[in-house]
Amino acid sequence: MKKRNIITPLLFIASAEAVGGLSALLAGGYSDFFNTYKEPPLLPPPWVFPVAWSVLYALMGLSAYWIYKADAPQSEKKTAFILYAVQLALNFSWSIIFFRFEALWLAFAVLLALTAAVALMMLSFYKIRPAAAYINIPYFIWLLFAGYLNLATAVIN
Repeated sequence: MKKRNIITPLLFIASAEAVGGLSALLAGGYSDFFNTYKEPPLLPPPWVFPVAWSVLYALMGLSAYWIYKADAPQSEKKTAFILYAVQLALNFSWSIIFFRFEALWLAFAVLLALTAAVALMMLSFYKIRPAAAYINIPYFIWLLFAGYLNLATAVIN
């Protein structure tokens, strides 16, 4: 029986989770933010965000692992990982810009760039392993919702 390597996929997932955790730590308190600003319509309760993001970071990490393990040309994998890194960097910066610096319009611009980067990453992943793109669909949809929340917060405040 072939022994399965569980360490490598867990490292991919843990590294994505670490990006999110560090970003949240540097962004500061979410709960205090809406004591200062008006809440946009459809804002979920505070507990939804860490749960959703934990799941989404796990899916990101898993999809990156699938690309890592895929039998594909190194040039395609390199492009996919560059796009993965770009979207992680934009993702990391968004909550800091939005919550820590309260630059709502700049955060919205970053979120637009993040959404575009995720779309490009998904296209790149799809060429290598379609399932790696498909499991990022919830992430993409969440970013569209986050874009609405960001824009609505900027407009009403």
